[in-house]
Amino acid sequence: MKIYSITVFSTENEEAVNLAGEYDLSGFGFFQRGSVQEFMKFFSKTVAERTRPGQRLSVEENNCIFYSYVRTEGLAGIIICDSEYPQRVAFSLLSKIIDEFIVKFARNTWQPQTISYPELKTYLIKYQDPKEADQITKVQEQLDETKQVMNKTIESLLQRGEKLDDLIDRSQEISFQSKAFYKQAKK
Repeated sequence: MKIYSITVFSTENEEAVNLAGEYDLSGFGFFQRGSVQEFMKFFSKTVAERTRPGQRLSVEENNCIFYSYVRTEGLAGIIICDSEYPQRVAFSLLSKIIDEFIVKFARNTWQPQTISYPELKTYLIKYQDPKEADQITKVQEQLDETKQVMNKTIESLLQRGEKLDDLIDRSQEISFQSKAFYKQAKK
């Protein structure tokens, strides 16, 4: 699970304008990084323009998923990640980023590529592992682990129960044999 990009766009006009963005291109070759980043910028802009205000959208392209959320205030957030990344975590991160962006920056300061938003880098690093960043995912994983342990415990109890049944059957058989031996010995 990996996040490659987080970008914030202004969608007030027909054309989306890139306000801030962070990229993690460490998984790509050195000479590929420039073209990969340009592809991500272009496709993010396209997805932001095609997402209607108030809508959440996910688009799959080249083994990547583009999660998009456009607010009615004219602000869009795009996250690009691999196909294994949980959708719920991506959309909750987008909501969080856009909410913070609206609070932190006044609408009249939304100029292309002029906004310094270092929190994007922090989120990009923190949310690489969705279990650590999202409490619900973490709790779900713990529940799954507990469920596995309980299943193993129940299976071992059932096996012990079967062994106890075998021992009871053997003890009854021995009891019958000892009674027969006792009767035989008495005669």
